[in-house]
Amino acid sequence: MYSESSQDEKFPETAGIAKAATGINGLDEILMGGLPSGSLTLINGGPGTGKTILGSEFIYRGAINGEPGIILSFEEKAETLKNNALTLGWDFRKLENENKLSVIEARIDPQAVLSGRFDLSGLLAIIDSEAARINSKRILIDGPDVFLRLLDDLVKERNELYSFKNWLEDNQITTALTIKKYEGDYNRYEFLDYLCDCVIQLDQRVYNQIATRRLRVLKCRGSDFGRNEYPFAIYLNGVKIIPVTTTSLQHKGLGKSVSSGVEKLDELLGGGYRRNSCNLISGTSGTGKTTLVCSFVSSICQNGEKALYIDFEESQQAVVEGMLSPGINLKAHIDKGLLKFHPVMPEALGVEEHLVRVFRLIEEFNPGFLVVDAISACRRMGDKHAAFDYILRLINYCKQRGITTLLTNLADNEREGREITGIDLSSVIDTVILLRNVEFQGRLNRLLLILKSRARAHSNQCHLFKITDNGIKIGGVYSGAEKRDERR
Repeated sequence: MYSESSQDEKFPETAGIAKAATGINGLDEILMGGLPSGSLTLINGGPGTGKTILGSEFIYRGAINGEPGIILSFEEKAETLKNNALTLGWDFRKLENENKLSVIEARIDPQAVLSGRFDLSGLLAIIDSEAARINSKRILIDGPDVFLRLLDDLVKERNELYSFKNWLEDNQITTALTIKKYEGDYNRYEFLDYLCDCVIQLDQRVYNQIATRRLRVLKCRGSDFGRNEYPFAIYLNGVKIIPVTTTSLQHKGLGKSVSSGVEKLDELLGGGYRRNSCNLISGTSGTGKTTLVCSFVSSICQNGEKALYIDFEESQQAVVEGMLSPGINLKAHIDKGLLKFHPVMPEALGVEEHLVRVFRLIEEFNPGFLVVDAISACRRMGDKHAAFDYILRLINYCKQRGITTLLTNLADNEREGREITGIDLSSVIDTVILLRNVEFQGRLNRLLLILKSRARAHSNQCHLFKITDNGIKIGGVYSGAEKRDERR
């Protein structure tokens, strides 16, 4: 389950290693409980990768959960840091007034460093005093490389960092240290990989004009941890790493039947869709996919149940007005708070940010049903793999929560319609309905075929259907012209 904090997750036991939960969504799961308690953790990455936010959230989550902390900033002014935190809903000033947080501005006068008149002993004395005053359990040392580079002496730089480490270990304070990583410049602080007990690497990549932040734990001394790269997003109130549990198989079983909104289709499906199932309607443009989906949505809303409609191709207004022609009134359900639209351009965000926003909507709205129209558009999030990643993780998440999903897929041509999803997801789909257009004797006929309906005795014949002023009407079995059309 996706949550604002991962502190309630269950982690494998790590014998002999005390952990300090970060409270950051998904990170504690990757670290098997949190950062090594009383130890030094390195967070490195290039500009814009989220180092300061990740470190600050570690301090913030601790402060609001009874573990006061200190932020020692070598780069930003204290007021700037506090103002930036407010954009994420973190009120550092309030926490300072409650003696749960202390933000120390450690911007050093370059002349004092270059003249040799500065060392860390005075700064450590200030930190020691503040730590005692608020009973600090956590410290973020943000951007000390700004100060260290002024020394222009690798031996001195290492000595200063060792002084920090020794003081922190003596005081048993869990510490996060952020260091910038520049292309071709990382070896300057390579020794930190060995000095620190835990190393977290952040980066940001751009593919097909879409940027994605990623996190990887390189080491966590004395503890197991997730070794993969994990995409993450910074959204609303902090870092969001999609929890590992969203990719594990913890699905609820298929439930009772729910009407598709079309009586004849329920009969052909062997009783309608199953609750907690994943269903797909695939076909070329103009075959009636959205109308069939909206018939289902209208039906469940009429029964007082909620639906979330993710639309990658049309605005809410366009869909609502378009459905008036077949007699489907979606606005009434929106006004009652039973239907919520989430229209968004696929290329506007990366996969992770799309998922974070949808998961948050699901938590807030708590729908029993989810529509995605259309999954073929998800390829515009980057490529076919990005589309696969998004849809698979969304389906798994919904199945864990008992949400019934209905997807549409725009096939490029009539024969691609038989490839079902276009992104290799057919094995996780419970029900597949194929829609086709067939021209015969100067008339365009719409056909419907149920290719798959898991654990159901369903129709295996093509049926004609029409979109009328009163919704979808499914007719009899189609034969004759179909075979001639297939041979062309």
